[in-house]
Amino acid sequence: MQERQWITARRSELDALAEELAKQLQEVQVERDELAIAQRVLNHLAEQAQAGAETVAPVSAKVAGRALSLIPHRSDAADEGALPGDYRKILAIVREADGPVQGRAVGERLGLDASVRGKLEPLRAKITKLADRGWLHKRGDGRFTARP
Repeated sequence: MQERQWITARRSELDALAEELAKQLQEVQVERDELAIAQRVLNHLAEQAQAGAETVAPVSAKVAGRALSLIPHRSDAADEGALPGDYRKILAIVREADGPVQGRAVGERLGLDASVRGKLEPLRAKITKLADRGWLHKRGDGRFTARP
């Protein structure tokens, strides 16, 4: 009787382990697919650089089923024309401001409902990406200014 209980318990342990391993394998496959896409995008950018392209056009790719737009670093792009339209609008709003601006003010200028936090988060991510890529400067107080 005891042997049957041990077999049942062990089988249950192995089933749980097999389920966990299958889940991990699926996560690994998804990440490998994303890396393959990233490699293709990098190869495309390298080909453009070798071809002597004067401006780097925004490259779109899908990662994990979501469309991505690669925002070039300011030093890599000839001008802001390399940015997608929504990023150029954000940059123009910050440049037109009298001083440092918050994401909320940019959202209001774009016509977003600033009272709904969820509406501003994607915008804040874009503004931060522009700052990370050198197009804007993020101050310590969380406001943004245009770079000269």
